[in-house]
Amino acid sequence: MTEQGEQVPPRPKPNDYVVVPDSLGPRRDFRITVGLREGWDEEGRVYDVSEAVRTARGWMRRRLEAGLPALSGMFARAEVTYAWPKPDGTVGSDREPVAIFTGEAVHAYLGHLPDADIEAMLNDLAVELGAALGQERMYVAFGQRTWILDAGERSMADGSLGHGADRG
Repeated sequence: MTEQGEQVPPRPKPNDYVVVPDSLGPRRDFRITVGLREGWDEEGRVYDVSEAVRTARGWMRRRLEAGLPALSGMFARAEVTYAWPKPDGTVGSDREPVAIFTGEAVHAYLGHLPDADIEAMLNDLAVELGAALGQERMYVAFGQRTWILDAGERSMADGSLGHGADRG
């Protein structure tokens, strides 16, 4: 009994667990990695991972309110490290904080959706995260595939160099 006099169900025992009907299916893992530091400079604003969480929750809520499916997952804060060749032959390196949204398109809830629909949801959420956190590039993975979404690529079509195309 709780303090309010409600009955508390007994704890499940190992033999109580069964596979949920329609939950068995192919594994479809996903990941979105988005930077938390705005821009390329050390002085760029650094967002807290809670900003990414708030953005994703808003995206999920709007989709469900519209009667559309949504992805769910977990956020972790991490740090990406990388290096690049400079024009003078030396090598530059840096690190930056990132938010990683990871999860699975669980068969019981999203198994009816084709991979293309999951990819479209990942792209939609990644773009929203990038815009909210002032990012040009988002890195997305789904199943055995990965891709990069880059807002700077749009300016390359008109002959101008995309922002961040060369860190040199």
